[in-house]
Amino acid sequence: MSPATLDLVCDVDTLRTLIKKNKVRVVDVRKKDEYLKGHIPTSVSLPLSDLLSDDSPESIIKIMNNLGIADNTPVVVYDDTFGALASRVAWSFKFIGHTNVSLLEVTYSGWKNMGLEIEKKSNKFPKSSHSIDIDYSIYADAEYVENARNDKNKVIIDSRERLNFLTEHIPNSKNIPYTMIRSEDAILRNPSELKRFMENRGIDSNSEIITYCGSVGTLSGLVFFALKTAGISNVKLYPKSFKEWKSLGKPKIEFKDATYWDLSAE
Repeated sequence: MSPATLDLVCDVDTLRTLIKKNKVRVVDVRKKDEYLKGHIPTSVSLPLSDLLSDDSPESIIKIMNNLGIADNTPVVVYDDTFGALASRVAWSFKFIGHTNVSLLEVTYSGWKNMGLEIEKKSNKFPKSSHSIDIDYSIYADAEYVENARNDKNKVIIDSRERLNFLTEHIPNSKNIPYTMIRSEDAILRNPSELKRFMENRGIDSNSEIITYCGSVGTLSGLVFFALKTAGISNVKLYPKSFKEWKSLGKPKIEFKDATYWDLSAE
């Protein structure tokens, strides 16, 4: 039987079924001590900081092999931080060529609040041998972003909260705060709502979109998945984000004397 093909966002019932059938690798990206206090059954621990300490493709492959993730392994990633940390890890897996990866639709707290199964034992699986096939179509570096600033066919999205955006941002970028793509009980709104939301903000599904945030690509990682869920195919993440942009002395825009309407991202 071939492995299950996951959607970008995995619902709770689907994950529970896959866990019972032993057909999925569940990845918990919270801190190790949080994992040890309780986690979704069969989960392996991958704190985001472990991945970010060296997020080169070679290092990511080594991490995946140590977690027992093979080329065809369905992977579901979760956190307890509204999906942002999970998004950064899931994007990294996609970047090195692991396409069958999904975000859990709820956080760990959401899972617990539903009264669903948890466990405390650490899980370890036999090492795998994952191939590498880097997908540069979902990646942008500072040079790429700078060239995209004045390209009418490319849209740069700043995923930070409105006040951070107004303080300073990459010229010609649009602000879509990560807080606006979530729902009350899930890390992302449903696909039809996200599609309408993006259309209402002038995000053309035929455009190339580049997302960035403050430092390591977590908030923009979540927006990356939101855009994909909305049916926009050509989306890139600038993982080094605004922190690197500023350190390189790249141009930025600062708002002075912002009005009430400036403070609204609606």
